[in-house]
Amino acid sequence: MRPRIALFILLAVGPLVLWAGLPLVSSGQSGKSARLQNRIDSTQAKIARAGKREDVLSTDVTAATRRIDALQADINGLQGRQNVLQGDLDRKRTALNRIQDDLRGQRARLARARAKLSLSRRVLSRRLLELYKADRPDIVTVILNSKGFADLLERGEFIQRINDQDQRVIVQTRVIREVAQRASNRLARLEDRQQRITTEVLARRNQVAGVKLNLVGKRGAIAGARADKAALLRRVRGTKSELQEDLAAMQREQAKIQGILTSPGNAGPIRRGSGRFIWPINGSLTSPFGPRWGRMHNGIDIAASSGTPIRAADGGTVVLIGPTGGYGNYTCVAHGGGVSTCYAHQSAFATSSGANVSQGQVIGYVGSTGNSTGAHLHFEVRIGGSPVNPLGYL
Repeated sequence: MRPRIALFILLAVGPLVLWAGLPLVSSGQSGKSARLQNRIDSTQAKIARAGKREDVLSTDVTAATRRIDALQADINGLQGRQNVLQGDLDRKRTALNRIQDDLRGQRARLARARAKLSLSRRVLSRRLLELYKADRPDIVTVILNSKGFADLLERGEFIQRINDQDQRVIVQTRVIREVAQRASNRLARLEDRQQRITTEVLARRNQVAGVKLNLVGKRGAIAGARADKAALLRRVRGTKSELQEDLAAMQREQAKIQGILTSPGNAGPIRRGSGRFIWPINGSLTSPFGPRWGRMHNGIDIAASSGTPIRAADGGTVVLIGPTGGYGNYTCVAHGGGVSTCYAHQSAFATSSGANVSQGQVIGYVGSTGNSTGAHLHFEVRIGGSPVNPLGYL
């Protein structure tokens, strides 16, 4: 009898021991999955912050590049203006060289005119002396009554009283004096013009050099700032790339854990009712839809241990996934026609935003995140976004 009793006990208790061992494995894997999910969430947040920083730096670098391009356009325009001014300056210098050559010629002509004038005066003086010695009282009277040499040359009476040769000397002396005066006046004008052109050339050169130096300085400062931003942008991108690699590794590890958690031995049999949807988990109803504790309870609570796989009640698209206030880790699946189902208080997710899921596919795991007093699943059915009693659809 004892062997039969032992066999009976083994057959009766063995499955219980086996099923008791599964939650331990599931619970350990679920805890690991939850911790890994936290790391994934943290890494995704860091990647998001790095992405925002990258966008800001990229915008700054682009703005700096536009400013540099604008300054370069101004510098190019100034260079064109400088070229025009340089051509003008070259023409001014050419004109100045001509003026200086003209000045030298005028000075030479003035020197010759003064020499001729001096010679003419000496010749005229000797001639007057000869006339005086020749006893020409009328001529002497004219000379003595004149107020000076210039006045003497202007007296027609004096010119009429001397012979043709003497008249030529007087006329030549007068012409030379006029040439000398004009040369002197022209020399003064040329020297004044030379001074003005020299001043203008220097002023324009200094103006162009100052403006160009200012623009080049601004361009250099902005280029330095852009280089700093670009270096920081490269570091941010490097950090972001490393985070993305870490995230990919964690997601692969998470997929392995979820593969373990979603095995048929852990998910349990699918529970069907009379409605359109399957039950997301196999458990007892612990809190119905309707008013509760002075406010509306928008779904039903189904009891289950932490880490129990949660199935999609029907096929659809994941439109919301992530921590959501008192719901904790929250997932909503749209099934079309304004109908959606939502799953709250999860310990970890098994899908992602925008994913297409089929009915019965594991999308998460039971937990106690958000406003929850213990592990369970809060399940909602919404029509056009408004909650309705899920029992009418299960």
